[in-house]
Amino acid sequence: MLNSKMGCCLLSGSVGLVSLLSVICSVAAIGVNWGTQSTHPLPPETIVRMLRDNQIQKVKLFDADYGTLRALGKTGIEVMVGIPNDMLYTFANSEKAAEKWVSKNVSVHINEHHVNIRYVAVGNEPFLATYNGSFLSTTYPALRHVQNALIRANLGNQVKVTVPLNADVYASSTDYPSGGDFRTDIHDYMLDIVKFLSDSGSPFTVNIYPFISLYSNPNFPVEYAFFDGNATPLVDGGTTYFNMFDANYDTLVWALQKNGYGNLPIIVGEIGWPTDGDRNANPIYAQRFNQGYMMSHILGGKGTPMRPGPIDTYLFSLIDEDSKSIDPGNFERHWGIFYYDGRPKYQLSLGNSNNGSLVGAKNVRYLERKWCVMKPSAHLEDSQVAPSVSYACYHADCTSLGYGTSCSGLDARSNISYAFNSYYQISNQAEDACKFSGLSTVTNSDPSFGNCRFGITIEPDYGGSEGRTGRCFRRLLVLLSGLVLILLTIL
Repeated sequence: MLNSKMGCCLLSGSVGLVSLLSVICSVAAIGVNWGTQSTHPLPPETIVRMLRDNQIQKVKLFDADYGTLRALGKTGIEVMVGIPNDMLYTFANSEKAAEKWVSKNVSVHINEHHVNIRYVAVGNEPFLATYNGSFLSTTYPALRHVQNALIRANLGNQVKVTVPLNADVYASSTDYPSGGDFRTDIHDYMLDIVKFLSDSGSPFTVNIYPFISLYSNPNFPVEYAFFDGNATPLVDGGTTYFNMFDANYDTLVWALQKNGYGNLPIIVGEIGWPTDGDRNANPIYAQRFNQGYMMSHILGGKGTPMRPGPIDTYLFSLIDEDSKSIDPGNFERHWGIFYYDGRPKYQLSLGNSNNGSLVGAKNVRYLERKWCVMKPSAHLEDSQVAPSVSYACYHADCTSLGYGTSCSGLDARSNISYAFNSYYQISNQAEDACKFSGLSTVTNSDPSFGNCRFGITIEPDYGGSEGRTGRCFRRLLVLLSGLVLILLTIL
């Protein structure tokens, strides 16, 4: 919601001009979130090639996976490495644990692998109201201990800590940005964190999602989510807001300003639009939102009324993740600007030399062109249809089925086939993964229909380092899943 105005100063001489230009270039760099909750992730080397091909200069990670960080070595790509929420308690209660983590996950990669780590994200949205205060008492101490560990490792000036927070940590008492302040129930916790960030020269990181406002409120004005200037504006005193992002961001600025930290740097840690899983989640809206944001707030350098200029941002996200929790909604698995296999979803200009086109993953290898579908002879009324579909969707991904989704136009038989095929593909096309109580069969004819794509999985472990033991273990899991399905059918 609100954010405070960046101070500007006049620079004199060529040194000042060079300094200013370097700041502008740094802030305007394109950043993305790289999540890895996928059943068949592309190898880190393939993802890094995508980043470089699209001239993406910054990446935000949600953990400190060794292979991922190694792949980013010597690329010059700026990295924000993450610490999951479930580690906050340990770090809050042990400085030695924080030091050990920094040594293993930051120092080694900087000093030996030449990874350009610039930030450590301590937790991820730990103050979400849905967490019921689980991380209130551990976030700040963990933040302090990690920063101290960085200082002891002689990295205090090079690497800064931050805490990615959801926009629900602040609100407006007047429904206008100028009424912004931190949530009453966490106000003291937030001031501790904000003061610490200010004292240590670290940024405030916030995740802002206009899509969520539209998803959770059917009366939300759709045009106010975008950047075309077509919405009925919100007038706050002498300031006019034409989109929800600017008003939300400036609400944070006002909250910081009211509490004495009006000049604290702000990073937008996550912002984006999903392409499936909801009636308002589609490639058309996603392209419109992301391109509008890119052109006005990053490449265009417009900023917000309270803080003009380019905004330091990480788009959410780079690639789809089919293993993410769908508790927030089915759209959670469809935030990527690329599909799970690295194919671009739509045209998006990142201000590089690719003429508005995203460059997809190269040399991706797929499994055979075959699909698991409902047998033509099987009956929809069969008593095993419902439990079989439920089993398939529980273990696979059926979030493209439903009202307003990419596969909403399928008939009942095709819906069942989609569920069967999703399980079959995630199970690496194992023979036992297409045995749904005699209801299914394997076909070589692509059952895709219109915008609904019946996927084919990429080869497991291709280019990866899991090895023979890991592959055998996965096959064992598939066989066990098949046995469970058979037992359920018998019982």
